[in-house]
Amino acid sequence: MLDYPTLKVIWWLLIGVLLVGFAIMDGHDMGVGTLLPFVAKTDPERRVVINTVGPHWEGNQVWFITAGGALFAAWPLVYATAFSGFYWAMLAVLWALFFRPVGFDYRSKIHDPAWRRAWDWALFVGGAVPPLIFGVAFGNLLQGVPFGLDNRLVSTYTGTFWQLLNPFGLLAGLVSSAMITMHGATYLVHRTEGAIQQRAMRWALGAAAVTALAFIAAGIWLRAGGIQGFMLASAVDPAAAPDPLAKVVVRDANAWWANYARQPLLWLLPSLGVAGALLGALLVMARRTLAAFVASSLSIVGVIGTAGATMFPFVMPSSSMPNASLTVWDSVSSHLTLGLMFWATLILMPLIILYTGWAYRVMRGKVTADYVRKNEHGAY
Repeated sequence: MLDYPTLKVIWWLLIGVLLVGFAIMDGHDMGVGTLLPFVAKTDPERRVVINTVGPHWEGNQVWFITAGGALFAAWPLVYATAFSGFYWAMLAVLWALFFRPVGFDYRSKIHDPAWRRAWDWALFVGGAVPPLIFGVAFGNLLQGVPFGLDNRLVSTYTGTFWQLLNPFGLLAGLVSSAMITMHGATYLVHRTEGAIQQRAMRWALGAAAVTALAFIAAGIWLRAGGIQGFMLASAVDPAAAPDPLAKVVVRDANAWWANYARQPLLWLLPSLGVAGALLGALLVMARRTLAAFVASSLSIVGVIGTAGATMFPFVMPSSSMPNASLTVWDSVSSHLTLGLMFWATLILMPLIILYTGWAYRVMRGKVTADYVRKNEHGAY
């Protein structure tokens, strides 16, 4: 079996992969839901838009469920602290997600304009709210979350829901929302044609510009805006049993930039976040739609990878009790648990990727109004 420190780093990487997979796979259908009321003007057009993601969205939820399960199993202290501290924010995500299954299944069951409009906006909420809240959460992680741990490692959150909606957190939410909207618009450009495709192109270009500019603005704010990062001020034994209180943490204006100074290659991640968005926009204009979707996906890798590389080894820093901050080394499960999960993931994740790839290959091609009419009872 792999040694404990190696498994800790591997699970940091794997959870990052799951979050990126969720953002790419479930992100594009959330982006489509966000754009539904705006890129489709008539009921047939909206059915076309819905049917671009209808066959896939449930399968894409696997990434979300797996990421949540992995977080619970690999980082139990992070899971417990985050889901208690961000309780109302997570509840808002779940309430928004409730609209998706019923929206997809019930929207076209009744031929009533008011009924269908209501579900169109429900799908909008289900697509727009989660990326915004997840972005705000990441923005707050970079600033530190007000929680503490007692000597039994029970966490207590001392902030409020409204404190999460601070200016930097909202800017991070804008980055996330624009990124997912860009991704959904790029997917629509690839899967549709005619008027819908033209509208989606405009949204893809606008959202790509906002993603790049907001991401750069967030980096500048993090560097020059007085946001202090976190760094370890005591020796840490990576092989030791988890104990978040057995370390000393200090705050410093340059802390979030230390990893980039030690490993200059990490600058490729923020560069990829910006370049992927801009390249995706150029490829959309050139009608290289599949390549544009790949570029949009790479932008997501860059943005999320930047957040992880900036914070490493911190996972959930504490602004009110810095020594209680949760890191890769001290918030994980046992050596045995991480090892068993690793081998299970090594077997199951390739199967998920292969099945997903097969499903998209089988159901590739343009979705048109004619297709929806010919498949009235099978289409969404």
